[in-house]
Order: sequence, then structure tokens, then C-alpha cells
Amino acid sequence: MMKESDVCQVRFSDQKKVDSLLAQQKNPRTMSALAEIFRVLADPTRLRICMFLAQAELCVCDLAAILGVSDSAVSHQLRILRTQRLVKYRRDGKMAFYSLDDEHVQSLIDQGLEHVEE
Repeated sequence: MMKESDVCQVRFSDQKKVDSLLAQQKNPRTMSALAEIFRVLADPTRLRICMFLAQAELCVCDLAAILGVSDSAVSHQLRILRTQRLVKYRRDGKMAFYSLDDEHVQSLIDQGLEHVEE
């Protein structure tokens, strides 16, 4: 519930600021894609997978052992993370090794941790 002190006492908007910010806003497709990334990372298991992959390249079996879940459960989570381009994999013979897609994923996690730990 909002308190009266949380809102302006006078109804006035700075039209220059409003127009400037509206001109800079991202398109709805971009905003939806960003929201989807945060939705995917909101799952604790997927977030843990990303945090482990930030430390080492791992296969499904490694992740299943670390997380204490089945290979199929890990594969399902990895598929969701791959769809959002948060993780990638490489093949080495019959093995598939996963890692974070790029440094931006690591940055998202690092900044989130920094925020919650301060």
C-alpha cells in the first residue's frame, strides 16, 4: 500500500523530461525479450546452473551431480537457457559441454549478486 508521502502532493509533470524519455524508450519487442531473460533467470535452478557455468565448462552429467537432479531435468533447464542465448554448448566426440553464452550473462549475475549482498 502506498503512503501519501510516497507520491507527489501536486499534479505536475515535466513535459521535456517526459518527451525525452519517451523518445529514448526501447521498442516493445526488445522490452519483451529483456523481460523474458529475467523471467528465465528468476528460476533458482537455472540461476544456479548459470553460476556454475560461470566458473567452469560442464556437461549435463556434471551439472546433474552438482545439483542433485536427473540428467533429463538438467537438459530441460539447459534447453530453456539456450533458447534465451544465455548458455551455449560445444561438442567433443559424444560429449556436449556447456558454458555461458558471453560475458553479458556473467555481468547480469555479478550485478544481481552485488545488489543483493550490499
